[in-house]
Amino acid sequence: MTSSPETSAAKSADPVDSLVLHATDNHVAWITLNRPEALNAITPDQRERLIQHLSHASCDPGVRAVVITATGRGFCAGADLRGGPPTGGPQAGERVAGEQVAGEQVAGEQVAGEQVAGERVAGDVARMIRLGAQRLIGAVLDCEKPVIAAVNGTAAGLGAHLALACDLVLAADSAKFIEVFVRRGLVPDGGGAYLLPRLIGPQRAKELMFFGDALTAADAARLGLVNRVVPADDLEKTARDWAERLATGPTRALALTKQLVNASLDTDRTTAFAAEAAAQEINMTTTDANEGVAAFTERRTPHYRGH
Repeated sequence: MTSSPETSAAKSADPVDSLVLHATDNHVAWITLNRPEALNAITPDQRERLIQHLSHASCDPGVRAVVITATGRGFCAGADLRGGPPTGGPQAGERVAGEQVAGEQVAGEQVAGEQVAGERVAGDVARMIRLGAQRLIGAVLDCEKPVIAAVNGTAAGLGAHLALACDLVLAADSAKFIEVFVRRGLVPDGGGAYLLPRLIGPQRAKELMFFGDALTAADAARLGLVNRVVPADDLEKTARDWAERLATGPTRALALTKQLVNASLDTDRTTAFAAEAAAQEINMTTTDANEGVAAFTERRTPHYRGH
């Protein structure tokens, strides 16, 4: 995206702040990846900042919805474990969905090619995945505010999983989704084998992961990976409209609903029903629940305050 509310955010001495822009507008936290020259491949420092922003959104009463998006032509080309700007020029890169990305480290946790100081110890790769990509996806799934992905371009590898972990996914008509790991001889990470079968079923998930073909935004919507596809010029406006609508809703009820839906995919009926009853008990103690019921009986529009 070429313009967003993050451009008005206060500047910081921390260089990572310029690579992950953040601003709150009308109770919506906008988190914007800002490495367009690398198609927003995520460095470890950026990953930690994303996790931090999502954690803060959960506990900040001034935030009632979150949008994750990016600048430039790409949403996120995956994980960049080198942690720096692209080097070596275009000749060092490779083509992903017709776009030049910065080096072989992009578009997935390239554990096979990572340069590690000293000899690798058994379990190093597993620890890196648990503490890295999986923590990021968990931060999205566990965020207590609804999270919208506004996918402005290519979302590959971990970048695709970052988008698909969000509660709602909006995509520009030019966006692409790529399960790129098989192209590197790698197993998917960042929760891909957990997320995709739950969204589109095991056969479709295996097709995407086995072949690694680029999926257009329209095809992603047809499969159920994307809520809505919009012209690229309308993406920010649509994301803002959806997020601000969520931000005026009953925030705690939305958080509990998110937890119920996410947990339901991993539990049996008895456990799901018990969780639903407990969520109802908790929610009925909130101001917004009382306001919603009162507004219904008084035949007026409810005014939710987020607690």
